[in-house]
Amino acid sequence: MTKNHILAIDQGTTSTRAMIFDADGRLAGQAQQELTQHFPAPGWVEHDPEEIWAAVLATARGAMEAARLGAHEVAAIGITNQRETTLLWERTTGRPIARAIVWQDRRTAADCARLADAAAGVAAKTGLVIDPYFSATKIAWLLDNVEGARAAAERGELAFGTIDSFLVWRLTGGRVHATDATNAARTLLFDIHRQRWDAELLRLFRVPPSLLPEVRDCVASFGETNLLGPTAIPILGVAGDQQAATVGQACFRPGMVKSTYGTGCFAVLNTGQQAVASKNRLLTTIAYRIGGEVTYALEGSIFVAGAAVQWLRDGLKLIRESGEVEALARQADARQRVYLVPAFVGLGAPYWDPEARGAIFGLTRETGAAELARAALEAVCFQTRDLLEAMAADGAARPEALRVDGGMTRNGWAMQFLADMLNVPVERPVFAETTVAGAAALAGLGAGLYRSRDAIADRWKRDCAFEPRMSPGEREERYAGWRNAVERTLSR
Repeated sequence: MTKNHILAIDQGTTSTRAMIFDADGRLAGQAQQELTQHFPAPGWVEHDPEEIWAAVLATARGAMEAARLGAHEVAAIGITNQRETTLLWERTTGRPIARAIVWQDRRTAADCARLADAAAGVAAKTGLVIDPYFSATKIAWLLDNVEGARAAAERGELAFGTIDSFLVWRLTGGRVHATDATNAARTLLFDIHRQRWDAELLRLFRVPPSLLPEVRDCVASFGETNLLGPTAIPILGVAGDQQAATVGQACFRPGMVKSTYGTGCFAVLNTGQQAVASKNRLLTTIAYRIGGEVTYALEGSIFVAGAAVQWLRDGLKLIRESGEVEALARQADARQRVYLVPAFVGLGAPYWDPEARGAIFGLTRETGAAELARAALEAVCFQTRDLLEAMAADGAARPEALRVDGGMTRNGWAMQFLADMLNVPVERPVFAETTVAGAAALAGLGAGLYRSRDAIADRWKRDCAFEPRMSPGEREERYAGWRNAVERTLSR
């Protein structure tokens, strides 16, 4: 039987999903499991690698069962993952030495502060700021705080990986220790211009080179797995979640911008073959590397987007389900100016303040649950404008439209407010889960099911566009209130 389906695995921050796509990009089957969040100390966020692994196997098998497919009908696997999340495991057993430290974790803020003098040199090579967000200081923390870990690493007994690398290792039975260029670019250890691990950075962050995986293209052979059936399935595509979403949104031309709304929010601007050095605290990163050719991007990272809605649900108990937030926000008194700065784990771009903490401004006696719900959604939109303002200051032209994806884009009120605040049309695709679609597209390229990036772009279809309709005066007045709230929240 013809192998004409792709299995895409999306291991995210709050859940693990697997989806089966046919050769025309249509969804044939899917499965999903939520992921337990561990908060062992203030500012710490961890995941259980074994829970992740079990969920990957279960959802992959579940998606294949839902699609009524056997392994012999799957042409390739594509993997996308929560980036920067860091774990170390034993090379002999594949057993993690500790829980994974999640990208949101802030335990290494003091370590990063001590390296401030090296910031310019690090940025020149990596395009990144020195921040707990990235992998390097997480690796060093594990080596220094897990008994015997640093000595074992020096003996070559441990392996480092972001989640993609760990999954490749497990799926291939330890035969392949590799990552792709987009994930490597988020470690603070990879020179994005020379496309290699950098010895000087390894010394600065005290990371033994023996830990590191091989870096490959996003479309490449990452080995094969026999764990999903009697027929081996090759792993042919890997990319970090935001880069996968960039591919899934078909942002292949310089100047195109996408913004993904999940746990956090991430806006990525394609800058082509030019690595633009941001003067406004955006990240210079790799959009994708295909056929040995690197496409660069400017990225702005917002740590809390959908997580603010989760806080309303789980922390404040204002809603029972996340989907209820839209109806609640619509009930809010629009005359109130309540601002929620959701700096629960610090602030990302363009502020990069790991010590900032969340705050609410503008509370009155009339403020209730509806106003808090609206403020949580507005905060995501205000932060997106922060990112696009920074991109414009770095020389980017005003985008023709912003392509959006992720679970929050189902919230029509939020998407309309986003268009109003940006004064730019917001385009939502028919298939909003573009992260997993991008992973499938990369694997499809590797398997020959998709001939080119143009073929991927031809499959992108717009569901609807939200056009700006807020008056300029109200837009700027609301945004000025947000900027004032942020300034009062910053730790410096």
